[in-house]
Amino acid sequence: MPKEINEIKKYQKVFSNIKSELARVVVGQEDVVNGLLRALICNGHTLVEGVPGIAKTLIVKSLAEITGCQFSRIQFTVDLLPTDIVGLTTYDRKKGFTVIKGPVFANFLIADEINRASPRTQSALLEAMQERQVTIGKETYDLTPPFLVMATQNPIESAGVFNLPEAQVDRFLFKLKVYYPKPKEEQKILHSNVTLRKFEDYKIKKITNPKEIIRIQASVNKVFMSQDLEDYIIRIINATRERDKFKTGKYIEYGASPRASIGLFIASKADALIKGKSYVTPENIKAVAHDVLRHRVILNYEGQAENINTDDFITEILSKVPIP
Repeated sequence: MPKEINEIKKYQKVFSNIKSELARVVVGQEDVVNGLLRALICNGHTLVEGVPGIAKTLIVKSLAEITGCQFSRIQFTVDLLPTDIVGLTTYDRKKGFTVIKGPVFANFLIADEINRASPRTQSALLEAMQERQVTIGKETYDLTPPFLVMATQNPIESAGVFNLPEAQVDRFLFKLKVYYPKPKEEQKILHSNVTLRKFEDYKIKKITNPKEIIRIQASVNKVFMSQDLEDYIIRIINATRERDKFKTGKYIEYGASPRASIGLFIASKADALIKGKSYVTPENIKAVAHDVLRHRVILNYEGQAENINTDDFITEILSKVPIP
């Protein structure tokens, strides 16, 4: 037990150093940074929603540099093909058939404006996320761990987009919302941004490496969770399906799937690990509940017409489900 506690304290220091180094490049956005760190150590993926120009790409690129991982980016467009993501087989007279691997072969992949591509192209990436392997021609290739996808979608665009099917959205561990910076943060951005400076000028230090990240991912399962808290998670998820008991429930069509239970289970352990604890508390579960549930609770037509926020429904559930 003391060995595990020492290991957790060591990892807490790693996370603290990562966030300190990120703060040299990224101003604010602490919730998004914490969400991406949780996703990384949970071995999950993240869907990020926010207007253009608020450092979504910069955060992931910086995180890849700090962790010593390979970074890749795909700009999704309506004419993007699955082969543009996974790669293809070509023929050369001298070499014969050769495989050209696509940008999906990276540790950190940002799928920019994923909802602009056709469902066929979207599914090519989502298959790689789920199986962590891709098939090119007749060969199947494993993706090198750690493998983290951050897909972004623009909430203000409605023309020329293909909404992700709910079954596919459910594969993302988290859905994070990126908000505008505060006035003081924006003033700091004026003097420290990648428009006026090159990314290399920040001279980001490598805090960790892919092998250590894989060890951290394995250590998440060692974080203790009591039976009472497991029951608490089940009650929260079940409450999303009993919408008639809640004031905002009239706007909900479907509650969260069993994958949400798994998400809360593993994400709360990751939150505890980041905070240097060897056990989960109700606060850890509450800290990740919105990120895990906001894309798994489905609004009905009335809720969509009224522009209701699913976060309000989740907040009401958390306030009414008894804490053990």
